[in-house]
Amino acid sequence: MQIFQNSRLSVAPMMDWTDRHCRFFHRQISRQALLYTEMVTAPALVRGGAVHLLEFDGAEHPVALQLGGSDPDELAQAARMGADAGYGEINLNVGCPSDRVQSGTFGAILMKSPGVVAECVAAMKESVDVPVTVKCRIGVDDQTPEDVLPDFISRVRDAGCDYLIIHARKAWLQGLSPKENRDVPPLDYDLVLRMAEQFPDLPMSVNGGIETLAQAEALIAQGMTGAMIGRAAYHRPWDVLAQVDSRIFGARDVNQTREAVLCAMRPYIEAHIAAGGKLHQITRHMLGLFAGQPGARTWRRVLSEQANKPGVGGDLLDEALDRMQQPDGVAG
Repeated sequence: MQIFQNSRLSVAPMMDWTDRHCRFFHRQISRQALLYTEMVTAPALVRGGAVHLLEFDGAEHPVALQLGGSDPDELAQAARMGADAGYGEINLNVGCPSDRVQSGTFGAILMKSPGVVAECVAAMKESVDVPVTVKCRIGVDDQTPEDVLPDFISRVRDAGCDYLIIHARKAWLQGLSPKENRDVPPLDYDLVLRMAEQFPDLPMSVNGGIETLAQAEALIAQGMTGAMIGRAAYHRPWDVLAQVDSRIFGARDVNQTREAVLCAMRPYIEAHIAAGGKLHQITRHMLGLFAGQPGARTWRRVLSEQANKPGVGGDLLDEALDRMQQPDGVAG
């Protein structure tokens, strides 16, 4: 399936970050990388009627919807809503460690209930024609990953999971914050690589701690079907995504310069503002475009301080670009 080809390099679903404006921006840097929504809870869609959470621009394709939940029937309904909205993949979150997610009995806590996850996957598969995938951890709390992960993978595979993304860290549901859970538990890429070898019939991506495109390429070369990059792609989008299309997919890179990306964003920004939107809703995702370049700090400061002011439009991008190119521009 086409979506699996694009899974060779994907950008992780990240709460409060990978909204539709972020995804449109990333799509101006890579046409091929698979993009994910923020997690959308099945109860919000099915019981809350929050269908606005499914809105996206067709230019974001290939794009996958990540769902959170633990009720098979509810997830089946939410998956059907996502497929009807046009998403090319429906992903089940079995990795988020936040207290809010735990209280809803989904996310990483479901690593303790592989049977429930299997039931959810089977129900989602039955309700949609698009791929159903799972994103998980290697284990939680005092679990021994070498013991629990193979059993978990076997169950979700047998339930019909089409693709598995493994964050190569445990999640500690007590004692660590969600932020600490992204850094403190040690990475175990070797275990994930062994799982890819042990289950050759189930395509797998590895996630967690991948900072560069070269790291992703190395993990793919060692046997992973794909690699998923999170925070590095958000904070340094050009560094991570600008050569993805050519290096990972053998295609032409979409925009050759950062300035070309800004030009590509202008019509989208103008349409958003004309519809009553605010500039900062888009530019907050663009702060890292010039990361590491001369004037990067000035770029971030101008957008951060000015983009939320009334009446500000796309011309602020030109002003920020001009300011960062002045002698006092500072790298950062």
